[in-house]
Amino acid sequence: MAAEGTKYTLEQLQAGRMRGACCEHILSLDAIHRIELFNKLAFERLQRKNNDILEIHRSAGENWNQTFHILLFRVVGGTSNREAFDRLARRVTYHTLMRENSSVESLEALLLGTSGLLELYAEDDYIRRLRKEFDHLRAKYDIVPMTIDEWQLTRIYPHNHPTLRLVQLAACLRDNMLTMQSATSCRKRSDVYRLFAGRASTYWAERFMPTANKMTITRRIGQFKSDLLGINLVAQIIFAYGNYLQSDTLIDNAIALLEDIPAEDNRYINLWNSLERITHSAYDSQALIQLSTEYCLKRGCEECPLATALTRL
Repeated sequence: MAAEGTKYTLEQLQAGRMRGACCEHILSLDAIHRIELFNKLAFERLQRKNNDILEIHRSAGENWNQTFHILLFRVVGGTSNREAFDRLARRVTYHTLMRENSSVESLEALLLGTSGLLELYAEDDYIRRLRKEFDHLRAKYDIVPMTIDEWQLTRIYPHNHPTLRLVQLAACLRDNMLTMQSATSCRKRSDVYRLFAGRASTYWAERFMPTANKMTITRRIGQFKSDLLGINLVAQIIFAYGNYLQSDTLIDNAIALLEDIPAEDNRYINLWNSLERITHSAYDSQALIQLSTEYCLKRGCEECPLATALTRL
């Protein structure tokens, strides 16, 4: 542990040898100054993501429904398949899915057929119906399907398999839950969980993995993934839309939602919690992820509010 009141050089901090001192400094802050620090960092991260969303908004013809649709698919895709889900969302637009959402079978045909993933499955009565339906919808909307090699299908957790995520999305879309309006109406963690309450059809409970090894998995998006969607999709779209409309109410709702979701548990947050738990909500963990990714990893100690304090002691 570093001695209280010890002054450090930028070189020491940039070398990463004094990470413990940064943790200790946060712990030493009184409630008001810690809130000030977290507010600064959390708003930096919200603003950075806001800029990303505005770029998607421009590419979506400044249509907020399509913007939400693309961001939804990107976040559902996770790290491994984010770009593939993005391409899928642009080939099967929000407008197209809303036109066909009277039937979960049509939604599954659209999503699995356009993704190219339908080709992974051996033909049975249901797969045959999906392929026939997709042939019809492909011609109707002039869809060019993706190829299987655009997807990461190995070294991913089964519950993140893109087929499972797509049929879960189809269930939510069928129930008219995944809309811009329903997302921006969320206030609490429980609201987000209800947003993703749709259950994939029973057919996929054991068949989402196109292999001989059958396994059963939950048909709805679970609480862990729902929390990530609340943090990285719902709160972000509320904040961005609030900025767009200059609505303080929406901006406050986005912050309140982050404060209602538990703190994330990842390698960045584990480091900051190594001495004592300092994150209690997703608002806290988003602040410290901003600190880690935009300052620590980039060795940006000259601009870092923590490093500034430690070098001026």
